[in-house]
Amino acid sequence: MKKILRPIGVISRALDSIANIEFKEVDLTRGQYLYLARICEEPGIILERMANLLKVDKTTAARAIQKLEKKGLIKRQTQSDNLKIKKIFPTDKGESLYPLLKREENYSNSVALKGFSDEEQAQLFEYLDRVSLNVDDDWNLVKSGYKRDY
Repeated sequence: MKKILRPIGVISRALDSIANIEFKEVDLTRGQYLYLARICEEPGIILERMANLLKVDKTTAARAIQKLEKKGLIKRQTQSDNLKIKKIFPTDKGESLYPLLKREENYSNSVALKGFSDEEQAQLFEYLDRVSLNVDDDWNLVKSGYKRDY
């Protein structure tokens, strides 16, 4: 069996490292850009959904959200019918950074997919989406306190 996860990890770490360096100039550090982008794409998202989207625990997500809120990039609003649930929205300042985040994502995609035909890109996306769904089951299992049997 090919060790497919190693190059996926290398790609992920490389692009994350590049983004962290480039986004320092707008005061986004250590993956905060990921959270801000998702909040801009899904205004009103809740913490649990954010944690699940990014495959991090709720504590990690809460810390990142708190830092973005202190920077004035997002705001949390309680729901009138359930005070425990806080929806997360970008502020105008946070929203103003989204075009930069989107440009970086588009550029990174174009670099990563250079030389791939449209058909190959679609096929790669389909394969990686299937890999993601497969891993999602184990992620949910382990996050629920179980151990994988390997």
